[in-house]
Amino acid sequence: MANTEQFQSPAPFSTWVGVVLLFALFGVIVVAVIGPGPRGDTYERMRAEERVKKLKAVCDEEAKALTSYAWVDKSKGTVRLPIDRAMELTVADLANKKPAPAYPIAAPEPSAAPGGVASASPQVQIPKRADNPPPP
Repeated sequence: MANTEQFQSPAPFSTWVGVVLLFALFGVIVVAVIGPGPRGDTYERMRAEERVKKLKAVCDEEAKALTSYAWVDKSKGTVRLPIDRAMELTVADLANKKPAPAYPIAAPEPSAAPGGVASASPQVQIPKRADNPPPP
């Protein structure tokens, strides 16, 4: 019996060269994309220093706003007070006010519904005071 199988020769040399060139091309593309990016700690350190400077500037600006007087709207007469002075004025204003009693909640009146069952939504009555106008 004759051997009719044909042996394929290994891949030709040009195929191997093509594969190597594709890998080299891929490597060049990767280096071109990643290469120009910042390297080392100096870039990150510079970014961190910039963020710290910006944060310090914002904190200083906020501290100045909380501790100084300024006009918010001069035409309306609105000013900005230091926070400590604003708290002192608020405490003094609240100390001068007489506390008002809370309104008692009146018990619902018995319902005239059949069977003596109370209605589903009882009416709450608030007593009227002379110093408070009735709600609209």
